Amino acid sequence: MSYIRIEDLHVTVEGKEVLKGVTLEIHSGEIHALMGPNGSGKTTLSLALMGHPKYKITKGRIILDGTDITNLDTSEKAKLGIFLAFQNPVEISGLKLSTLLVSEINRAYEGKLTLQQQLSLIKELVKTVGLSDSHLNRGVFEGFSGGEKKRAEILQMLTLRPKFAILDEPDSGVDVDGLKIIADSIKKLKVENNTGFLIITHYRRILDHLEATNVHVLYDGRIIASGGMELAKAIDEKGYEGVIKEVLKH
Repeated sequence: MSYIRIEDLHVTVEGKEVLKGVTLEIHSGEIHALMGPNGSGKTTLSLALMGHPKYKITKGRIILDGTDITNLDTSEKAKLGIFLAFQNPVEISGLKLSTLLVSEINRAYEGKLTLQQQLSLIKELVKTVGLSDSHLNRGVFEGFSGGEKKRAEILQMLTLRPKFAILDEPDSGVDVDGLKIIADSIKKLKVENNTGFLIITHYRRILDHLEATNVHVLYDGRIIASGGMELAKAIDEKGYEGVIKEVLKH
């Protein structure tokens, strides 16, 4: 069974310390939710894990299956099976979505599929996430609505079949149908590939679809509480302020 372990991670952004000692371990097939108020460091954690150069790890380690991957660059981490879906995906004009997906399939399947098999798989997965063939002929995310961008990121995740997927607010800007499609796709990958997930979210609604294994609250650069779905329910009922006050009181 694979695992990714974050040990006492400290991260600075433009000279300011944002993460102040985050420790977390995720195993294959687990779904961990990371919740917390805006500015608590959730997106910083996701980008630092993937090796974004602006996010400097000053202390701590990231361990994947016993190997220290803290200082690997983004492409090396991706090759090892770590995937990140961005909170706000950037449009890439001049690169068709279909071209990107063919490249990702070749990597995921090590070139073992014929072109016909690749195209069949892409069409099947496009249908799975509720996009149309017309999206394949556009630049990556170009002219996509917020919900379509989220579905296109999930499409890439299904194509790559990563060991671990970090999804930064996959439910923001998504309607009820889109939310179900995204949740079903996460469950599909969990069952078929034993992928482990770190899902950053503000809302319990996606977690109700998934039954998260663990829920963590990040506040002021530290994880201050961890639990099960009861923690997400408490946030839903009391808000972040209520839960944080209660935790800090003890």
